Amino acid sequence: MATSSTIAADIDSRHAGVIARSRRQAYLPIALFAATLLYLTYAFFAFDIPRLLSSSKLERGALLATDSFAHKVHITKTVRSGEVKISVEGQRDAVYDTPPDWITITGDVVDADLGKGFRSVIDGRTVTLITPDNPPIVVTIGDDAITADSTAPLPAWAKVNDRRFEARPSLFQRVFITRGRIQVFRYFYGWEHFFFAFNSPFFGKSIGELFQLATSAERMDPARSNIAYIAREYWYNPVWQHGEVFTALLETIIMAFLGTMVAAIVGLPLAFLAAANFNPVWILRMGIRRLFDFLRGIDMLIWSLIFIRAFGLGPLTGIMAIAFTDTGTLGKLFSEAIENIDNKQVEGVRSTGANAVQRYRFGVIPQILPVIISQTLYYLESNTRSATVIGALGAGGIGLKLVESLQTHSDWENTLYIIILTLTVVILMDMFSGWLRRRLIVTS
Repeated sequence: MATSSTIAADIDSRHAGVIARSRRQAYLPIALFAATLLYLTYAFFAFDIPRLLSSSKLERGALLATDSFAHKVHITKTVRSGEVKISVEGQRDAVYDTPPDWITITGDVVDADLGKGFRSVIDGRTVTLITPDNPPIVVTIGDDAITADSTAPLPAWAKVNDRRFEARPSLFQRVFITRGRIQVFRYFYGWEHFFFAFNSPFFGKSIGELFQLATSAERMDPARSNIAYIAREYWYNPVWQHGEVFTALLETIIMAFLGTMVAAIVGLPLAFLAAANFNPVWILRMGIRRLFDFLRGIDMLIWSLIFIRAFGLGPLTGIMAIAFTDTGTLGKLFSEAIENIDNKQVEGVRSTGANAVQRYRFGVIPQILPVIISQTLYYLESNTRSATVIGALGAGGIGLKLVESLQTHSDWENTLYIIILTLTVVILMDMFSGWLRRRLIVTS
């Protein structure tokens, strides 16, 4: 009777090659994982990630992140003149005539409740920061230096040197003092002035009050109805610039649509010239294919920079950059689809006595139409994102508005607003293209 070791030896002798190959294949995933881990380790040190992490300013990142979803009220005192100004987001046209209820002004003393047990008391050139867990911190602006005194060591969230003092107890309180200015910030959730500006007659009104005003026959502005007045105040909001943002967004969509449509319209006839089964002239066929390689080989951003130099800033630059790049890509995809058609259907149409145009219309187009629709709609969706990047380079649209909001270093809520709008348009474009693709392909 054969033992298990004898059977294993017999199988190994008969199928040695298969067993060896199976063993090598079993070690292949482990080797790939080890190689990937080794490469990531090399990249971690090659790109000097430890130094980048050590030099990163996490506090500044937290400050910018807070600005993106909250607004702040500034208490600003000019040391030399003693002037005190209370404003929203530091805007010149959003200054309180009467301080909010959490700020008390008595003579030269400004007492502000910053929430969660934190208070700041500004008295002349001295600021007392009262905290729930630490002794009060008294900051004095001297003639030569700024000093911070307390009965205990300063907490980690407070920093002082001769020129400035900064305290950030949490994301929603901040005190910043220099020799010339005292600034106290308190943050609140939400986007202030999103619907109406601070000095708008509709600011702070509830939805019910706005509805009553919209339906009232008594006009607030004799030149227009109340509902038109409300719409105008929203559309021309100077802080959020809804009108300019939505116009730029529409410009981006038009840029992507026209660029993609031009590429599809130009690429389809060129695709027939590049297909071997429709163009027997080798030199012409190779020339068209190399043209496709040239157009898609240069990145869309490079094309946009070229056209900016040629035609200047504007949407035309973005349209041409998208059209040039996608003509090469869609032309190649369409030509490959044409080369893979079933010739039996074309021969069937030919047997009816159809001419060349009819053979293309009824024998070729129905076979490649799903590819044309699917690829064109996909690139339309993709180019909506690309048009945003091209716009940031100077082609206009929502990309340019995004760059402008980033350059201010303060309007991060506007930046988040533009990003959300862009993502919403991309998602809607994806849903619309999917729906249209299903309808057209089924119909065809």
